[in-house]
Amino acid sequence: MDFSLIVLVVIVAALAFDFTNGFHDTANAMATSIATGALKPRIAVAISAVLNLVGAFLSIEVAKTISGGIVDDTKVTPVVIFAGLVGAIIWNLVTWLVGLPSSSSHALFGGLIGATWIASGADAVHFGKVVEKVLIPAVASPIVAGIVALVGTFLTYRITSKAKEGVVRSSFKTGQVLSASLVSLAHGTNDAQKTMGVITLTLIAGGTLAPGSNPPLWVIFACGLAIALGTYLGGWRIIQTMGKKLTEIQTPQGFAAETSSAAVILASSHLGFALSTTHVTSGGVIGSGLGRKLAEVRWGVAGKMVIAWVLTLPAAAIVGAVAAAISTRGSWGTVVVGAVGVLVALGIWLTSRRNPVTAENINDEPEAAQPAPVAA
Repeated sequence: MDFSLIVLVVIVAALAFDFTNGFHDTANAMATSIATGALKPRIAVAISAVLNLVGAFLSIEVAKTISGGIVDDTKVTPVVIFAGLVGAIIWNLVTWLVGLPSSSSHALFGGLIGATWIASGADAVHFGKVVEKVLIPAVASPIVAGIVALVGTFLTYRITSKAKEGVVRSSFKTGQVLSASLVSLAHGTNDAQKTMGVITLTLIAGGTLAPGSNPPLWVIFACGLAIALGTYLGGWRIIQTMGKKLTEIQTPQGFAAETSSAAVILASSHLGFALSTTHVTSGGVIGSGLGRKLAEVRWGVAGKMVIAWVLTLPAAAIVGAVAAAISTRGSWGTVVVGAVGVLVALGIWLTSRRNPVTAENINDEPEAAQPAPVAA
């Protein structure tokens, strides 16, 4: 396969991943606002899409971590990057199908690590950077966001305990519009950059850019647009899990969860930590549930999410490794991997149509989330 053609294929695949990242992670910003009624579903995803695009232009620190930190750019080829992207896309779609808010970021890292390891050896993966920039933030960020949200929720209810319920609800609905918008902006500064880093890494590997280069302006715009389009479609299945299945959310809780999440994400983007916005916002939602008296956190759902978090990086790495083992055998291998990836994606989408979750039924109470009746 012509070298310039494979570079183009990788860029298209990277933007496809960015698109799945958008609809997979819409819940991070808007699930709580939709659940409380602060924003109507279609308006929420439209606001989130625009702010994701804007956020993509605010920082490139995370993109630099991806393009020159996780793997050795001198030992990576566009074919290897393509294989890693296939692993990430497939895992994103599988977890979207079952409504689990797993990490698109860790799916990307796992796919790249697995593909690079198989194709170029373990020394081509910077495991020290993986631990410092990925694994430590993965553990710390949901805990920090959860604690901040817990304290914020507790203080919010204490401060407003004597206010009229209707006034509190309407005031925090307005506050949620602002806090959810801030999370969307923060998401653009973090997640859109990951695809920028992948495309920049591809251009470096292809000789178009010098090692250590920053993402070109057209890459920033293309990645911001792809994630915005995916966001606008709305990952309704995951929004339902975050907004309805994890805990019952009132407007003060939603405001506390979103504000804590935005603060953690923006701080990490400034420091170049490629953390999972899914982990952060999930931690914020759980913390807000613990911070409200008598609120119920459904630990069974939370447990399934944690299992998905733990499995994401190794599962995507395995798929990326298999894809790399096939695609590096020649042009036919790359074609086979691409064709299988498209067929798997199509199969997942067709399966999802059997039980659709849309903007119209997003706030319906899922049967699994119904609380058990309390004995008299």
